[in-house]
Amino acid sequence: MSRAPDGARVRAAVEAVAPWLDELTTERPGRSVLAAAVRATAEALAAELPGRTVEVRVPPYVAVQCVEGPRHTRGTPPNVVETDPRTWLELATGRLDWSVAAGDGRVRASGTRAGEVSAGLPVVRLH
Repeated sequence: MSRAPDGARVRAAVEAVAPWLDELTTERPGRSVLAAAVRATAEALAAELPGRTVEVRVPPYVAVQCVEGPRHTRGTPPNVVETDPRTWLELATGRLDWSVAAGDGRVRASGTRAGEVSAGLPVVRLH
C-alpha cells in the first residue's frame, strides 16, 4: 500500500501550473513543473481511491492504479482511463467535469469500472 502524498506538496505543484490552467498565460509550464503537478494529483487520486482495478494513464508522465476490486496483473488492464496532461489537471482541480470530458472525448475510459475514477475527483481545489 502506498502512502498518501503530502497535501501541501500536491497543492504547491498544482499552484505552479494554475495560471496556465486558468488561461492567464498561454505559455505551457516546463516539463518538470507539469510532470510534478500531474504525478502529484494522480498519486493523490490513487490514495483517495485505493485499489488496482482501474489504471489511470496521463502520458508521458504517470500511470497509477486505483479503485477497489479485482486486481489486474497481466497485459492491458480491462479498466483504463487515459487523457492528456491538461485535461487531467482540469479534472483533478475541478475545472472540468468528468461527464463533459468523457462526453467530448478528452477522456478515454474503457471498461465497466473506469467511470468510478470520477468519485475521487477533484483531488484538490485551489479556489
